Amino acid sequence: MTQVYGRVALIGLGLIASSMAHAMRRAGLAGEITGYARTAATRDIAREVGFCDRVCDTAAAAATGADLVVLCVPVGAMAEVAAEIAPVLAPGATVSDVGSVKAAVIAAVGPHLPAGVHFIPAHPLAGTEHSGPRSGFAELFDNRWCILVPGDADRAAVDRLRALWAGMGANVDEMDAEHHDLVLAVTSHTPHLIAYTMVGVADDLRRVTDSEVIKYSAAGFRDFTRIAASDPTMWRDVFLTNKEATLDILGRFTEELFALQRAIRMGDGDHLHAYFTRTRAIRRGIIEAGQDTAAPDFGRSPAKAP
Repeated sequence: MTQVYGRVALIGLGLIASSMAHAMRRAGLAGEITGYARTAATRDIAREVGFCDRVCDTAAAAATGADLVVLCVPVGAMAEVAAEIAPVLAPGATVSDVGSVKAAVIAAVGPHLPAGVHFIPAHPLAGTEHSGPRSGFAELFDNRWCILVPGDADRAAVDRLRALWAGMGANVDEMDAEHHDLVLAVTSHTPHLIAYTMVGVADDLRRVTDSEVIKYSAAGFRDFTRIAASDPTMWRDVFLTNKEATLDILGRFTEELFALQRAIRMGDGDHLHAYFTRTRAIRRGIIEAGQDTAAPDFGRSPAKAP
């Protein structure tokens, strides 16, 4: 694989950033990888693991001289980081991100970036419930989708970023920000909120049933608990910054749930059978598209999209 960027700076060194570094190294996509994390402890672990060529003590130091800067911090922290790195960004450099929300990221980051810098938001639909710099692995993005939101960015810069993500194993698509946020509210954000809620309900029941809910969990509940183990800071920011789309889809979910509740109460087996048949077909479509399994396990849990 041909080198795509001479120097890539990763701001935030958790699961996604460390996996990006491993994937870039696997394919020889970057000449140098620099990194920065907010806490000294995380920076020390990143140095120990060694997926960056240099781990810096400030975001500005990591971004200096970079051809690509990727913001891998929670959505709520991106504006502050963008303001810090803006003075050191070179004309022609690209700034991207890996956030699960796009309209809010554009509003937060865009105003801080100087003229001549290409801003191309991105969202890799991959992850695990694990976090931190030890959690990354090169195969995380293999056969997963990465969505770019290029807006009116320079086409050559967009194609260059596409080449990077393709080189890391991802399938790449493009959307506008509003459509991305609506799609992710359906496929990720609302399901996570439901998972958090279901685990909270089970926790209340656990106090009554002396842990039997946890002890006898079947596969469905195990999936809920895996999803609900995701990083709480990241998901707090997701729901606060994609509020309208999430509330829209949550309202539709509530209507569907009430309809199923009524069918169960009224003994309407035909309605339940037709509904479950339709939804099973959607699941089969996911399987046929190859999106039901993680990248090779390597001892890690199945991937999901934040």
